[in-house]
Amino acid sequence: MSSKVISCQGLTKFYSDAAEQIEVLKGIDLTVERGESVAIVGSSGSGKSTLLHILGTLDKPTQGSLEICHTQVAKLTRKQQAQFRNKHLGFIYQFHHLLMEFTALENVAMPLLIAGMDAKEAEQKAKVMLDKVGLTHRAQHKPAKLSGGERQRVAIARAVVSGPDLVLADEPTGNLDKHNAQRIFALLMELQQDLGTSFVVVTHDLDLASRLTRTVVLDEGVLSPPSAEAHTL
Repeated sequence: MSSKVISCQGLTKFYSDAAEQIEVLKGIDLTVERGESVAIVGSSGSGKSTLLHILGTLDKPTQGSLEICHTQVAKLTRKQQAQFRNKHLGFIYQFHHLLMEFTALENVAMPLLIAGMDAKEAEQKAKVMLDKVGLTHRAQHKPAKLSGGERQRVAIARAVVSGPDLVLADEPTGNLDKHNAQRIFALLMELQQDLGTSFVVVTHDLDLASRLTRTVVLDEGVLSPPSAEAHTL
């Protein structure tokens, strides 16, 4: 069986604005192999977040084909897509999106509980993952009691606790200072190597992007390899 985690051809996305159609993505072709880490860079408004939402089955392309883990996700029902996301995908955002009323441990365990795992087993797996991100001592703290860097580490633990095939990250270090950004990115790469998970990371930070397996540039909806111009983004 192919080792491709993502395989898409000719992805386009149109939005209607009054009488005008706006083409956000223009024939995107992208393949990501198992265990590969890919950075998507580009200026604001180039379509990066739209592409990430489509890859995460949170939005549908107007045209084109998309297979994730050998599944044509467009053919799944909404319920099936939700189950697919829970089983195969992890998400990390610029803002952590933690549930403020739950502890760090409960936040990390949530995807496992949603998948139907026994509560004790889910808690144990969440503890192991919090230990991997260096937050065992903060397990019972709620997000309001955590620093920005700690919240993002909890969000990362939540994204990978179920052992997803693919993690999609949208500016995961964009809301952090330089020190915490470097720490978070090093953690992502360590987890990627340890778990063999594929990562697709949208980022403006070209230094961080350079540490991934591969970088592609999205410019006005067109995806291409990086060029000298990419260093000015």
